[in-house]
Amino acid sequence: MKKNIVILGTQWGDEGKGKIVDYLSRNSAYVVRYHGGHNAGHTLVANHKKIILHLIPSGVLHSNVIGIISNGVVISISDLVKEIQMLEKNNFFVNKRLFISNSASLILPFHIAIDIAREKKLGANAIGTTGRGIGPAYEDKIARRSIRVGDLKNEKTLSIKLEKIVDYYNDQLISIYKCKPFDYKIILKDLLNAKNIIDDMIQDTTMILNNAIKNKKIIIFEGAQGSLLDIDHGTYPYVTSSNSTIGGVITGTGVGPKNLDYILGVTKCYSTRVGNGPFLTELHNDIDAYLSDKGNEFGSTTGRKRRTGWLDGVALRHSVQLNSLSALCITKLDVLDNLEEINICVAYQNIKTLKIHTSVSFNELENMKPIYKKYPGWMKKTLGVRKIENLPSAAKNYIKSIEEIAGIPVDIISTGPDRNDTIIIKNLFL
Repeated sequence: MKKNIVILGTQWGDEGKGKIVDYLSRNSAYVVRYHGGHNAGHTLVANHKKIILHLIPSGVLHSNVIGIISNGVVISISDLVKEIQMLEKNNFFVNKRLFISNSASLILPFHIAIDIAREKKLGANAIGTTGRGIGPAYEDKIARRSIRVGDLKNEKTLSIKLEKIVDYYNDQLISIYKCKPFDYKIILKDLLNAKNIIDDMIQDTTMILNNAIKNKKIIIFEGAQGSLLDIDHGTYPYVTSSNSTIGGVITGTGVGPKNLDYILGVTKCYSTRVGNGPFLTELHNDIDAYLSDKGNEFGSTTGRKRRTGWLDGVALRHSVQLNSLSALCITKLDVLDNLEEINICVAYQNIKTLKIHTSVSFNELENMKPIYKKYPGWMKKTLGVRKIENLPSAAKNYIKSIEEIAGIPVDIISTGPDRNDTIIIKNLFL
């Protein structure tokens, strides 16, 4: 029996991981967010309610599940409190079911200000961040000057550390970016007020998780963003500031690799990307408009329109290799229902040398163009289909082609936004 399952994205995020985590976590004891911040939005539909989570693990919508925000996450306390209150308004209560690592670093107002100021100064060369302060917060973590969740427990120490770091950022905001400075006393007051709400949730989550493993509890690790946004292995510099590939689970939780039993890669059956950066299969035609509309391809965090394109098989194979994926989950199959023809990129061609590549370094993408294989559409409704045998034959052939390209099986197919619009080909817990 598989005890611990990792669910992560294989593309540039927005693959539909939240729904899959929500669906599978009914069988688990713990669900863990291990990296990223509130720049990632997971949209769920439960009991006909649309719930968008940014920090809290998707599995907490099940009353039997304990949510963990572990040390690899950077946390905006104010946004976390708002999220807890939003869940309570929708009758989802996390009291005594949500724990926050005392080692997680905080995102503070000056991180957000510096993030926005930098992007504005870069102009046309901007990375395309969400402006949520994620990058600057991770910078402070690596530079060993960040304020961590555990610091909230000691007001005197917190005040000293906060005044020092506010001075550090105020110097930059005033002299370089011509922005207004921050008063550390106001930030301190807000932090202490928020701390009163989450005080009992602050724990040593590494100890909690390793005790859970010892007691043979089922744990699901929930990835944010996608593998191609990984700070080390993604399309640098147009990436996020954390490790969204499998290594982030280990460093972001304190759980060792031998305790990870199954790794599921969530893959949208076409591609999308938010922000700037290379995107070889990007579309600029009627298909782009169709995918955006039918797939509701607008960021749940920013509201920005996502760039759309055909599925990139070369990039998918790269993600399979990086993450040692056990299998794939294909999402948004129903979005393709009305297309007469569907393409998958199966190779890249160098436009200068004309050489064909089935794998390539992301540093070489500038001179590449996609080579497509065409597949017939099924022109039938798959929305809400819950058994593989009920899919149109062309849809089943399309799924089989993805398996052949990726080199691993497809174990789950999502056919709609509701948690039950799901085809389980293989039981992950057996």
